[in-house]
Amino acid sequence: MQMMTRNVLLNMEQEEDDDEDGDIGDAPDSRKPFLAPHFLLPSGLVLENFDQTIVCPTFGSLENQQDFRTPEFEEFNGKPDSLFFTDGQRRIDFVLVYEDETKKENNKKGTNEKQMRKRQAYESNLICHGLQLEATRSVSDDKLVFVKVHAPWEVLCTYAEIMHIKLPLKPNDLKTRSAFGTLNWFTKVLRVNESVIKPEQEFFTAPFEKSRMNDFYILDRDSFFNPATRSRIVYFILSRVKYQVMNNVSKFGINRLVSSGIYKAAFPLHDCKFNYESEDPNCPSERYLLYREWAHPRSIYKKQPLDLIRKYYGEKIGIYFAWLGYYTQMLLLAAVVGVACFLYGYINQDNCTWSKEVCDPDIGGQILMCPQCDKLCPFWRLNITCESSKKLCIFDSFGTLIFAVFMGVWVTLFLEFWKRRQAELEYEWDTVELQQEEQPRPEYEAQCNHVVINEITQEEERIPFTTCGKCIRITLCASAVLFWILLIIASVIGIIVYRLSVFIVFSTTLPKNPNGTDPIQKYLTPQMATSITASIISFIIIMILNTIYEKVAIMITNFELPRTQTDYENSLTMKMFLFQFVNYYSSCFYIAFFKGKFVGYPGDPVYWLGKYRNEECDPGGCLLELTTQLTIIMGGKAIWNNIQEVLLPWVMNLIGRYQRVSGSENITPRWEQDYHLQPMGKLGLFYEYLEMIIQFGFVTLFVASFPLAPLLALVNNILEIRVDAWKLTTQFRRMVPEKARDIGAWQPIMQGIAILAVVTNAMIIAFTSDMIPRLVYYWSFSIPPYGDHTYYTMDGYINNTLSVFNITDFKNTDKENPYIGLGNYTLCRYRDFRNPPGHPQEYKHNIYYWHVIAAKLAFIIVMEHIIYSVKFFISYAIPDVSKITKSKIKREKYLTQKLLHESHLKDLTKNMGLIAERMGGAVDNSVRPKLE
Repeated sequence: MQMMTRNVLLNMEQEEDDDEDGDIGDAPDSRKPFLAPHFLLPSGLVLENFDQTIVCPTFGSLENQQDFRTPEFEEFNGKPDSLFFTDGQRRIDFVLVYEDETKKENNKKGTNEKQMRKRQAYESNLICHGLQLEATRSVSDDKLVFVKVHAPWEVLCTYAEIMHIKLPLKPNDLKTRSAFGTLNWFTKVLRVNESVIKPEQEFFTAPFEKSRMNDFYILDRDSFFNPATRSRIVYFILSRVKYQVMNNVSKFGINRLVSSGIYKAAFPLHDCKFNYESEDPNCPSERYLLYREWAHPRSIYKKQPLDLIRKYYGEKIGIYFAWLGYYTQMLLLAAVVGVACFLYGYINQDNCTWSKEVCDPDIGGQILMCPQCDKLCPFWRLNITCESSKKLCIFDSFGTLIFAVFMGVWVTLFLEFWKRRQAELEYEWDTVELQQEEQPRPEYEAQCNHVVINEITQEEERIPFTTCGKCIRITLCASAVLFWILLIIASVIGIIVYRLSVFIVFSTTLPKNPNGTDPIQKYLTPQMATSITASIISFIIIMILNTIYEKVAIMITNFELPRTQTDYENSLTMKMFLFQFVNYYSSCFYIAFFKGKFVGYPGDPVYWLGKYRNEECDPGGCLLELTTQLTIIMGGKAIWNNIQEVLLPWVMNLIGRYQRVSGSENITPRWEQDYHLQPMGKLGLFYEYLEMIIQFGFVTLFVASFPLAPLLALVNNILEIRVDAWKLTTQFRRMVPEKARDIGAWQPIMQGIAILAVVTNAMIIAFTSDMIPRLVYYWSFSIPPYGDHTYYTMDGYINNTLSVFNITDFKNTDKENPYIGLGNYTLCRYRDFRNPPGHPQEYKHNIYYWHVIAAKLAFIIVMEHIIYSVKFFISYAIPDVSKITKSKIKREKYLTQKLLHESHLKDLTKNMGLIAERMGGAVDNSVRPKLE
């Protein structure tokens, strides 16, 4: 049989390229994505490596369209739940969908012909690589064609060895102990019914080798590679097969073909409908089981069937839901303590002495406060902040301090125990040595045009760019990220300017009658109105910038060109989180640590940009405003995400069903039902992680201002797990299963947040709340020599913490009292610790200020050192891998080496015996004639 020296490709002249995704999937003809070398493939097929060419039999001229090997067209057999070709023997491992170019309504002959030839060349090369294809027209739309892909046993074995896929050697003989012991009777209610979802049998595994096939636990060839593994292998091939050569540049990969519109979709199949079991008795109906025991609302209190999730969707999705479930469990403890601290503050708010003084008509009602802006803002009575001071007593209490310390310890416990749980999953799911088996991305391989010497192997290898080129790319990427971060900071400055401007408007328009009973004037003070509107605008700007930056971050990461998919996701993760961190948290940091801290005093205020007077906090501080900001952002973010995750795909699928042209009683095959579902997208899981990590930041970084944050996060996460499960099982196509050993770059991000959270909460208590000034007053300034009381008390705290200002000292002398009924006053009060007018150092900071500053700094240092010491001790005391898991890993390695070694010795002994027999026979044959 005559062999060709290259595979079936379209060698086109200069023509307009249909592709839309830049250089992804392009490679010079001498650089080809890694595929199986010829000695690993079935006879009659020789596939390409970097320096090899494809040899495919029985083809003549490349230009002739008749030389393409095309899939056979078969009619739908009327079995809607079938997962096999028409013959009922070959399993469908992947589905490709395209629109028949000859039946397109807008028939651009030249473009359609080019697309058709590219597709035919691609499908022909898939057949050359050993895959089997079968085409079937849609039963509802005659223009759509579904190409079903099947990988034969020989191809699966070949690529399982190339991809270093771990497969079963023998059943696991290690006994597992329940973590609950005597509580099994209680946890049985929370566990998934094992009669419905049977536990998976555990095996000792090893990377597959065709030469040692007899050592592996192969009871049945059809079940040895599960559907998820088969789809992984087929997708590996689809991503690397070429379809065009133009100007000595190769185009390859299914992703490129889908993005350019040659194929409309490419996906593995769900095994059945989500709400009905398959009619095929041999089908396990895993999708139905997942919906019934995981995604259905009635299972909201049950544990997740993680093993089945991993088996059906792959380790990457499995590890996400394992982490989300564990995080939610740990939030239960934090929520209980947070609610207890909240109730403590709520019950004791009536005993809050300083709030009583604010609300007392004889104290707060007689204190005239200085205007908080120039010219337009009036004088105001302190008691108009009565309601906000009562609410502030709930959050600014001693319980908040206890809760902040507790959360510093909680976050460490969560991270350390998660590491242990993650190590157990790595062992159970065979991902301990995953890094060794991960292949380069096709986009990376396509750009490898520089040859270097590997320092370890001393062999030549190809890389996409030199060291200088890498430095240039990193510099450009870092500059782009920095530009967008500066853009966010500019938007925050814009919000601050809005707050400064609109505060003047609210101060002049909102009613100020202290004796009024209107609920608006009781709750909606100028400060509160400014805070609420600014928070809403800030949230809208956050969501707009998110949408834009997501696309920019992907473009930057594509330009950076990471080697593996894990490297790609980690790089994108760091860029996105850095942006999101500044985007979501900048306004909270401003309120917590900058607002009201640099305002000067009424006679000499500090101005922003030389025009806008800095904002001041309420007399009780900015803590309540920070709580409002957190509530709006957390609540708005949760609502927006649920709309995006639930409502949007449901509406899209609903519209698709109404727009679909179908017969009245047509039976729809499995592949066509899945095609009309929504595609998940490459980064679908990335956004789920990002959403939860941003929430994790809110729960830990600013928890001292909002003890109910863990409770809100707990409720959200309980719903999030089931919403994500419902979305995956009912609204989206099945994703290509992917391997993952851990949660990737999100782990160090959480550790960084945990370290920063100790500092932020200590500073919130010290600088944002009024806890330290109250303690200083109670222990030092309520009694002699600074106070007039004979015992420790909080009486007189408000009067002591408000400084006095002489109205005649205003730089703008046109300020007058706008309220006729209040009379003429010469003095007003403001929030600061300064000497009164007439003092030798008038309007300079007094001794109380320096006592408070010293106490705040001492508190921060003591709190940080205590919590960091406890965190270090916990991290040291709790090993990342439990003793039981270590024993299992060592046992598996020992048995695997022993089994493979003994098998190798048996083969060697057998071969040596055969050689000895042959040599003995040869000697006998040569000696016998001489003896005769």
